[in-house]
Amino acid sequence: MIHKSSVIDSKAKIGKDVKIGAYCIIGPNVKIDDNVELISHVHIEGNTKVGKGTKIYPFASIGTAPQDLKFKGENNSLEVGENNIIREYVTINPGTAGGGSKTVIGNNCLLMISSHVAHDCKIGNNVVIANNVPLGGHVTIEDSVIIGGNSAVQQFTRIGRLAMIGGMTGVLKDVIPFGLSFGNRNYLQGINLIGLRRKKYENKKIIELDEAYKKIFSSSNLHENLSKINGEYKGNELVQEVTKFIEKDKKRPICSPLSK
Repeated sequence: MIHKSSVIDSKAKIGKDVKIGAYCIIGPNVKIDDNVELISHVHIEGNTKVGKGTKIYPFASIGTAPQDLKFKGENNSLEVGENNIIREYVTINPGTAGGGSKTVIGNNCLLMISSHVAHDCKIGNNVVIANNVPLGGHVTIEDSVIIGGNSAVQQFTRIGRLAMIGGMTGVLKDVIPFGLSFGNRNYLQGINLIGLRRKKYENKKIIELDEAYKKIFSSSNLHENLSKINGEYKGNELVQEVTKFIEKDKKRPICSPLSK
């Protein structure tokens, strides 16, 4: 069902059982998969793909040019996965040449009112981004992350899987997988134990992760601390995921607990 007031370019590709409400505008290079719903007043342009079952609320702007002064109109794209909920006033920009030219959002994500996903961001699956949260360019958000309302994530920052960011947090440093991060300028406040239990990880592995966390952040020299526990938790995939995240090449420092 397509409302007669909507303007859809004849070159746009619209899947089966798509609902497009009043006053939507769809550009020529847009591809909308089956069972997508645009409630009303949705603007989608650029080389943008919207996956099956995604629902987009009024006044969202998807695929408009990156907010980057280096962008000179080069070819770029945006891919939004399946079964996402994109609420009112959300803005999502495609990539730039400096970041691979592509912005990607996974499946089953919730982007709440007035959140912003900038150019070249990579968002995993089952991510929740609360109201008024801007993500700077080149941000990587891994699966099952929750970012609280009115937080802001600086460009090139990474947030690891199943991490949780408290409301009104300025995220300037990378957050390890399973980390809890809060503060005006973010710091670590422990491990997301509740989230891990909800994912049904073994209690033994969660306890070992908590032990390893304390050892890794026992001093400011993270790499020395990692070397001390080398091999101690080889059978624990949660600890291995954290250590690999810390050791990976990065643009931002690793978020740590507040010094005592």
